[in-house]
Amino acid sequence: MAEHHTGPAEVGAPMDYKEHEKTYNLFISGAKVGSAIVASLLIAMAAGFFGHAGFLGGILIFIVLTIASIVLLR
Repeated sequence: MAEHHTGPAEVGAPMDYKEHEKTYNLFISGAKVGSAIVASLLIAMAAGFFGHAGFLGGILIFIVLTIASIVLLR
């Protein structure tokens, strides 16, 4: 049968909550920036392939949207 423990759930070294919060905030920031880059890329590809922007216009739209979204997400 399984053992039943009646002590504290944390065994071992105590958690470093400051480091945990720092890692969590870094992950959230990376997820936001990554999502902004992917959204910018999709919009630029749509403008370049289906619009009249062309390849260089799509690259320009991608750069402008990426910079704008990163600045707005801070």
